[in-house]
Amino acid sequence: METAVAAPPLPAQTRAWQKVVAQYAKPNLRRSIWGLVNSFGPYLVLWVAMYFSLRVSYLLTLGLAVVAAGFMVRIFIILHDCGHGSYFKSGRANDIVGSISGIFAMTPFFSWRHNHALHHATSGDLDRRAAWDVPITYTVREYLKLPGWKKLVYRIYRHPVVLFGVAPTVLFIIAQRIPAATTGKRERWSVHFTNLALLAALLTLGYFIGYGAVLAIQLPVVIIGGTIGVWLFYIQHQFEDTYWEHSPEWEFADAALQGSSYYKLPRLLQWITGNIGLHHIHHLSVRIPNYALQACHDDNPEFQQVSTISMLGSLKCVSLRLWDEETQKLVSFAQVKRLRTA
Repeated sequence: METAVAAPPLPAQTRAWQKVVAQYAKPNLRRSIWGLVNSFGPYLVLWVAMYFSLRVSYLLTLGLAVVAAGFMVRIFIILHDCGHGSYFKSGRANDIVGSISGIFAMTPFFSWRHNHALHHATSGDLDRRAAWDVPITYTVREYLKLPGWKKLVYRIYRHPVVLFGVAPTVLFIIAQRIPAATTGKRERWSVHFTNLALLAALLTLGYFIGYGAVLAIQLPVVIIGGTIGVWLFYIQHQFEDTYWEHSPEWEFADAALQGSSYYKLPRLLQWITGNIGLHHIHHLSVRIPNYALQACHDDNPEFQQVSTISMLGSLKCVSLRLWDEETQKLVSFAQVKRLRTA
């Protein structure tokens, strides 16, 4: 049985915004099917091309892996929309396509959907942070109270090499293969189903083209795709003027529009990433399909006055580690040290 997450109560102003976004929360069957074609089709073609490229040069294979990883991200966005029930009108269609997409994205659909619903219900709430919301963020006050060894662990965890190198690989290859004991039966079976499907694919492809070839193709795609995914999730919530509040003051609309960025990417990259950079719109209304997010943003000036981050600007966010409750900003370790010295 699926675990339900209660939606937070919405103040009057938020309800007014909900009426505005409701007109965009309508799946278009033609656009959804075309999204399947232009995501799965190129991914499969690139996978075959990578196999033949092994006979030429592995550098060529790795080059193709970067492009294939982009289409893996697009497939993940389809899974993401299906998880929110926004890709098709039919709940059954969302579950089927989401589960199939989860095999390609190496992500168990129902298990991921449960955790992601928790993220949306608690994003920006200092009193409801949890391990599944990567990256975990401490406040300055909490960090300064930690013993030395815990500070070191947090610093290592928040280091870019770990956060964008080690963590995505561990998450997609290992962590998502293990069902959490605290989730429901459907979520656990989702993990087992995805694992069995991946094993069947590995055994079948390995029999015909060799297990070494399968790993040489799939591993770089998963590692690169996973890194892109974690990077996007990080930038969408970890920026200087993001939003964090304790539960009594936490508000859904503020968390959506202030605590989620508009990651403004070049048109091609925005398409590859399924418009997920328009994250403030997505958090305000999860029922809007990815292909309708841009129209909702463009048509409503009130949604354009949000934190906009460019590709260059996003690099500056990497050093931000702690939430400063006094300045209401995300700050770096160096900034905390300077403040303490002053």
